[in-house]
Amino acid sequence: MEKLRIVFMGTPEFAVEILDAIYKNNYEIVAVVTAPDKPAGRGQKIKQSAVKIYAESKGLKVLQPTNLKSDSFIEELRALKANLQVVVAFRMLPKVVWSMPKFGTFNLHASLLPDYRGAAPINWAIINGEEKTGVTTFFIDEKIDTGAIILQNETTIEKEETAGVLHDKLMYLGAKTVIETLELIEKGTVKTTIQPVEDTKTAFKLNRDNCKIDFNQNSVEVYNHIRGLNPYPAAYTMVRDGNKEWNVKLYDVSYVTENHGLNFGLFVTDNKEIKISTRDGFIKVDALQFPGKRKMTASELLNGMQFSDETYCF
Repeated sequence: MEKLRIVFMGTPEFAVEILDAIYKNNYEIVAVVTAPDKPAGRGQKIKQSAVKIYAESKGLKVLQPTNLKSDSFIEELRALKANLQVVVAFRMLPKVVWSMPKFGTFNLHASLLPDYRGAAPINWAIINGEEKTGVTTFFIDEKIDTGAIILQNETTIEKEETAGVLHDKLMYLGAKTVIETLELIEKGTVKTTIQPVEDTKTAFKLNRDNCKIDFNQNSVEVYNHIRGLNPYPAAYTMVRDGNKEWNVKLYDVSYVTENHGLNFGLFVTDNKEIKISTRDGFIKVDALQFPGKRKMTASELLNGMQFSDETYCF
């Protein structure tokens, strides 16, 4: 049984939990590859990735290439003599990188592949009203999230679960699944499953268009859309009251279905409560954020702002 020499590649907090599990299970991590430091926020202070901060706290070697195809990075990677690479929430790798180690390069993806290939699998599983999801480890090949599956573990999605809650649930499940995958590779007992090639549900990259709420949908669809983007990047709507307009983010919401005969998108306020009409009911808003203000409850907002009966979302 050959001892694993691992290069870990990842950037955000999600990847830290997996790196921590590998470290705590005493696998040899010869280097960690993560995104370069970059300026962020209003002050443009230099920000390090969550993975870099963790790796340096454990004394691990850190590489931050700007170009994954550069000769200098490829030479540095080869010099590490790693026999396995583990990738979690990182960039697309060139073939010269993912094909380098003896045991290949595997990725952890936060969905039950082949469903929800792409950039935002956690969000889209909730937005589409799925009742279950999971994580998948697979060997990387030329295309995105299409390689041979090694392991999958699934979990339920509760009706009130937000993307933030599911993110953390899948992060811990992912750590467990990566360790199980490493054990199979170490023992030489991996049996892979080839992914089907037919069309599947896609985890499109989130953008301004698909984060905008459509109140012409039914209440459950609007509810799923909002919780699927809570807390990040957050679903939003434009609110108009007379000649005033605001770009408003919605966070914590619930819904009721009822016949109301109102136009969809009506912004109804009474008794410190905000409701927005949908095709078949209302979205009750518990937490939201107006521009230039902090995130607050509906009652906190209504303490300082008043709206006319003609206020609506569009």
